[in-house]
Amino acid sequence: MPATDRYEALVIGSGESGKYIAWTLAKAGRRTAVVERKLVGGSCPNIACLPSKNIIHSAKVASLLKRAAEFGLELGTTAVNMAGVERRKRKMVEDLVNIHLDRYKASGAELIMGEARFVAPRIVEVRLNSGGTRTIAGDNVFLNLGTRAAMPDIPGLAACRPMTHIEALDLQRLPDHLIVIGAGYVGLELSQAMRRFGARVTVIEKGEQLAGREDPDVGTALLELFQSEGIDVLLQTRVLSVEGQSGQHVQVRVHDSKGEKVLQGSDLLVATGRTPNTAGIGLEQAGIELDSNGFVKVNERLETTAPNVWAMGDCAGGPFFTHVAYDDFRIVRDNLDGGKRTTRNRLVPFCMFTDPELVRVGMNESEAKARGIEYRLVKIPMSSVLRMRTLSELRGFMKMLIDAESDRILGFTAFGTEATELMATVQTAMLGGLPYTLLRDAIFTHPTAAEGLGVLLTAVPARQVQKAA
Repeated sequence: MPATDRYEALVIGSGESGKYIAWTLAKAGRRTAVVERKLVGGSCPNIACLPSKNIIHSAKVASLLKRAAEFGLELGTTAVNMAGVERRKRKMVEDLVNIHLDRYKASGAELIMGEARFVAPRIVEVRLNSGGTRTIAGDNVFLNLGTRAAMPDIPGLAACRPMTHIEALDLQRLPDHLIVIGAGYVGLELSQAMRRFGARVTVIEKGEQLAGREDPDVGTALLELFQSEGIDVLLQTRVLSVEGQSGQHVQVRVHDSKGEKVLQGSDLLVATGRTPNTAGIGLEQAGIELDSNGFVKVNERLETTAPNVWAMGDCAGGPFFTHVAYDDFRIVRDNLDGGKRTTRNRLVPFCMFTDPELVRVGMNESEAKARGIEYRLVKIPMSSVLRMRTLSELRGFMKMLIDAESDRILGFTAFGTEATELMATVQTAMLGGLPYTLLRDAIFTHPTAAEGLGVLLTAVPARQVQKAA
């Protein structure tokens, strides 16, 4: 029987939560091991958040170059070199991986490259990438298993070898006609980027609007943006079957209110959600239960159904954001030291990095109505913000929901340039329990996007009279 190496902390997966818990515990003197299949640092620095924003920024530069005359500039060629775009992204990823490796060395955590499978409670067998196996036990085990792109059960889809976000970010050529299935964050961000590089793009969405979880005015604004950039959008459209080979030629048979038709394209991108990496790694051998969707069951302290085992990040059920995974790490870290932190009532910001950006923190109108919460609404176009005039970026709007009987901020949505910075300001006020009047009366620098909050909030309707008890 192979010898078992024992560690005080065993981390499965080196994503956002996993790497930080490993570095923290190792620095505190606890013998720590991290098992990672492939991506040092997880998906964010390698194949997801940061690489996608790198590509998106290149697409924004390409878009601005095409508008050069609008800014008084005379340029030569504005041709896009996709190999150069990918090279810039790859250099960033390589630099980030090296930073991660340096942090592992500095922390003292042992990084083991291989695939782990549980063979008993808190014991895994690791098939090493370099060959051979190791058996490793942990006094405490932390799961940071992540998710992967979901592949819908559509006839012919898997056989045509469609791209997910991973392959799309590695393209060194420009698709002639990219067909995108799904209109969530990944689908919309990459659709716009590829269109700006020069590809023809068609987006297929089965729902009634783009960004289906947002308010109808958000969906309408996104649709108008995409149509203005020459992106074909098919709403309330279901994919029936796929034929061909992505990267060469694909035929996508769809059904909408007018019946069936076939779309012809060169490439296919699937962006229909995420599925957890929890199958086939022996979690049942360790007493770790999953929910009906395959995510690890956790309580509000991120404890699993097995003693001394925690799950963090995407595999614990989302929301699927790096900033949420980092907060998961903070909750577990603090509770290991006697804290009482939980995931209850977290104020999670949402951001889609289209151009302009779409952001939200707190409730939107749809959620407030569904919950029967009365609110006051104030909304202005981004063209009312003088900063946008200086940038020639007038598209979009911002709006805020304020409690009907108090000055509490319930939620904020913005679709516009520099919207992420606006959201951070509002989120800070919400975290502090501050009334909207504080933002209304603040002196913000002129001309900045934040200054627009004063413009927005001067028009808040009066409070409702409180009802008698």
